[in-house]
Amino acid sequence: MIIGMSVANFTTFHVVLSLIGIASGFIVIFAMLANKTLPALTALFLLTTVATSVTGFFFPSTGIDPAQVVGIVSLLVLVAALIARYTYRLNGRSRWVYIVAAVMAQWFNCFVGAVQSFQKIAFVHALAPTQKEPPFLIVQLALAVFLIALGALALRRFRPTPAAAR
Repeated sequence: MIIGMSVANFTTFHVVLSLIGIASGFIVIFAMLANKTLPALTALFLLTTVATSVTGFFFPSTGIDPAQVVGIVSLLVLVAALIARYTYRLNGRSRWVYIVAAVMAQWFNCFVGAVQSFQKIAFVHALAPTQKEPPFLIVQLALAVFLIALGALALRRFRPTPAAAR
């Protein structure tokens, strides 16, 4: 049992949070490319991404593992995004801090999603059983390149007005 749920139910809850975070994250990033803020979806993205990272620590573990390191770094990045978005309201340098942090948080979500897919989905696992094979590396590289490109475009295009950042 994990916080009153079976491990299977808790895992499902954690995965649903992750998928909502990933979906809303892409919507928020693409909105930035159109110079839009989408306050409700931004809050959903940040909330579910924080919840995903936090709930990851509830799974049984025998010590600090790579997943926990990713969770810690993700939470630090999310703190920067939250402060830039809600404390500094995207003014001045906080705009680029928010963009970089939001894109990094999205990459962490997608990175872990890809890792989990290669571990848990049979036909994908068969392509890279040890996660050292080319298909795994290609997927991770493609995700990184794609999100870096989106982030670079967002840095150029996303310039919210003070009223939109509230």
